[in-house]
Amino acid sequence: MTERFSPGQVVVRRELLDNRPWITYPVRVVEDGEDLLALYLAQGTPMTFGSGPFSWGPHPWQAVADTWQSPGVLQLQRPGDLYAVWVFWNDDRSRHDWYVNFQRPFRRTTLGIDTLDLELDIRVPGDGGAYRWKDVDHFESRAAAGGFAEGEADRVREAARELTLALDRGEAWWDPAWSRWHPDTAWTVPERVPEALTESARPVEAGRS
Repeated sequence: MTERFSPGQVVVRRELLDNRPWITYPVRVVEDGEDLLALYLAQGTPMTFGSGPFSWGPHPWQAVADTWQSPGVLQLQRPGDLYAVWVFWNDDRSRHDWYVNFQRPFRRTTLGIDTLDLELDIRVPGDGGAYRWKDVDHFESRAAAGGFAEGEADRVREAARELTLALDRGEAWWDPAWSRWHPDTAWTVPERVPEALTESARPVEAGRS
């Protein structure tokens, strides 16, 4: 059995590109179970960007801000999935959307988790409206340029196909109750992850308990 995180625990989420941290930020653990890991990214959370050249260039958020500007989001991810489902709210939480963020399956580390955003996204309106694709051209351009691991783009396309078929049938796997979730009022915005610390995380072997 894999060691679980505790609710309220601050862990480190890294996106690794070229085997180095491209962007790193702290998140709060909401739930960590066998079938679901739920993390919370609070508004104002500081981002740490990797230094030096990357094959995809600087992280695009680096040109915008070094903190999370939008209201806090909930990140729902199942082990082995090629995407996470983010819950976005407006400022007064009167409206929400589900945002499917295609990414490498998360891997546990000594500090938190590792993944990498894979460009493609789907926005699913919380009011039941039709879903909308996002960044398809960007994803396909990256794939054509050899920016992904071998076979990775095809696996993303297949995961996206399976998910949209389920959405067409009205069979989203995530619990709609997550849209009514609220963070603990005692939770503060975590501190910035120092760049030196971002380099120190190591994979946690499967079966560790």
